Order: sequence, then C-alpha cells, then structure tokens
Amino acid sequence: MKFVFFLCFILSASGESLRYTINWPSGLSLGEATLRSDRLRDKTGEKPREQWDFALDIDASVPGFVVRDHYQSTASADLCSTQLEKSYTHGKRKAEERIVFDQQKNTATRQTLNGGGKSEISIPPCARDALTFIQFARRELAQGRLAPQQQVVFGAVYQVRIEFTGGQNIRVGEERLDADRIVATLKGPSTDLTVEVYFARDAARTPLLARIPLALGAFTVELVR
Repeated sequence: MKFVFFLCFILSASGESLRYTINWPSGLSLGEATLRSDRLRDKTGEKPREQWDFALDIDASVPGFVVRDHYQSTASADLCSTQLEKSYTHGKRKAEERIVFDQQKNTATRQTLNGGGKSEISIPPCARDALTFIQFARRELAQGRLAPQQQVVFGAVYQVRIEFTGGQNIRVGEERLDADRIVATLKGPSTDLTVEVYFARDAARTPLLARIPLALGAFTVELVR
C-alpha cells in the first residue's frame, strides 16, 4: 500500500488520461498505471455544482500472481474529498472498501465492503484523500506555491510534507526535459518514506518521473509519451 500511495501522489490532473510504466530497480518493466481525472458539473439543482472525479488503475501482474488495483475518488470544486473507493487483487487476496467524508463534522467513515466492518476517523477541515491531494499540490505549484504539510487519508491517516529542491534536466523516454524536483515525505502508523517526484514546467505541472525507495530497491514510475 505504501507504493500505491505514492502512485496516487504523483498522478493527477484536470481532464487528463496519463499512462505510466512502473519499473523494477533493474529497469525492467513491472507494469503500468493509468490515471484519469475530470472536472464535472452537476446541473440538476438550482445552482450548478462542480466536482472532481479521479480514477487510478494499476496492473503489475507477473506470471502466476495477479496484481490489479483500482482507486476512485470524488471531491468538491475546492478539492475537499467526498468519497474514496478502493479495490485490489493481490494473488488470492482481494479487498474492497469505501471511505465517505463528512467535512462538516470533520469525520470520515471507513467501511470494508462485502460484509466487513466499519470505523470512524477524525479528519482535519477540508480533508483530502491521496488522489485529491496531488491535484491540490499541482494547483499550488502552478501558482508558485508549495502545498502546506497536512494529513492525507488513504485508509489510514498519513502526514504528508513536500519540499522543492531545485530544477533538474531529466530523461523521460527518448527526451530530455527540464523539471522541478520535489521531495515528498510520508509518515503513517507504520510508514516513514521519502520519494522524489519530477514535475514538468508546463501549465499543468505534469508529473514526469518518480523514484520510490522500497526494500527491494528504488522503483521508478515514468510517463509514457
């Protein structure tokens, strides 16, 4: 789940469908991730309302072991989360859960589907799930600011801090591109990780590349152009 959290962190933007390759430390491909995001308008009420809709799909299966994850979240126009749904298959292990945010009461209800349990957690004002947080972080970058340190919900509650460390020219596929290097730190109940993320200097602040240190080595996530 740590690896998936960071995929959520680097992949998100308005009206986009982005495809990434996930690579082993050796450079060989482990699988792919696709992020779709849309800004929608609900015209059914007296006043039209806008909301964000995000979806992340991961396929990192190997012969004899299926790894498929699906994550979908919705958020208000000002990027406060309303719901996060998670489902995954890792070999014989399968799970589905839903987290519903009550921003007025500063609580989120987490429920395991198909007969599972339910629990309630406290959340800060305008709490964000991982997919919504990165959209907020990219919006802040586009406006010349860094998103402040905050709690992010992805099942458990994680403390996330990002830091700008300068510009760098990196290779993405066959291209060399100028990018801004961001270091993101994630701390949770049993997690303390730091990841490098490189954002393009375009209007959308497109995530180009990330390096995620895990026990098996540094995995990379790279945009496929």
